[in-house]
Amino acid sequence: MPFPTPATLGRTNIKVGRLGISSSFGAPTAAFEEAFERGCNYFTWGTFIRGRSGAMRAAISNIISAGKRDDLVVGMLTYAHHAWLTEHFFVKGLQAAGLEYADVLLLGWFPKRPPQRVIDGALKLKQKGLVRFIGLTSHNRKLFPELAKEGLFDIFHIRYNAAHRGAETETFPHLTDDDGPGVVGFTATDWRKLISNRKLPPGERLLTAAECYRFVLSHPAVDVCMMGAKNIEQMRENTALLEQGPLTVEEMERVRKIGNLVYGPS
Repeated sequence: MPFPTPATLGRTNIKVGRLGISSSFGAPTAAFEEAFERGCNYFTWGTFIRGRSGAMRAAISNIISAGKRDDLVVGMLTYAHHAWLTEHFFVKGLQAAGLEYADVLLLGWFPKRPPQRVIDGALKLKQKGLVRFIGLTSHNRKLFPELAKEGLFDIFHIRYNAAHRGAETETFPHLTDDDGPGVVGFTATDWRKLISNRKLPPGERLLTAAECYRFVLSHPAVDVCMMGAKNIEQMRENTALLEQGPLTVEEMERVRKIGNLVYGPS
């Protein structure tokens, strides 16, 4: 049975495809546009120039020109842990893509609660109408339940994959509020370790990227799983998994076993 789609991204009420698309893996503009037409409408794009994908920028512009801005969800990701720099790069990013606003501003890679000045700066952009929702990415799984209590963040990007499954106990059970933040899984392939690992015993087949994405999406707490693609063939392979649906019990067992091998001794 295919994955239910679209998903509602937490309290934002945004309707999104189950696969989100990262900008910086090398896919051409046509691949982003084709994925968008297949329902993958959650795009994340770096606001630093060096992290920005010209191909995704062109795809965003083309989608807007086709009159489909309301169907596109643009998350602009900033790693600037400073309020002024966050606004500076964010506004430049909007201008570069021809956007009047972004749907999500993602504050990236915070191991602990962002400084209040950074949060206030993000909320200021929201008040100006330049962004609709505020999100946060982190590898600190225990941080999200604490931040959820404050109600300031609308979307959480949480590391979750077959090798790093701590979110199943440390994060997801604490984010069950119907009016809570949307949940997006990232690093589904564990930086490719799950699809290129050499620790596997003889005869054991490597996981595919699609299997890693299916693993993440099989958890009921996850609204969206981020993916990356180098070319249009990879993009098509990834989007095809949406028709395959959640992993079976046997498939889940195998993926978890390989995840344990990749993770190694505790």
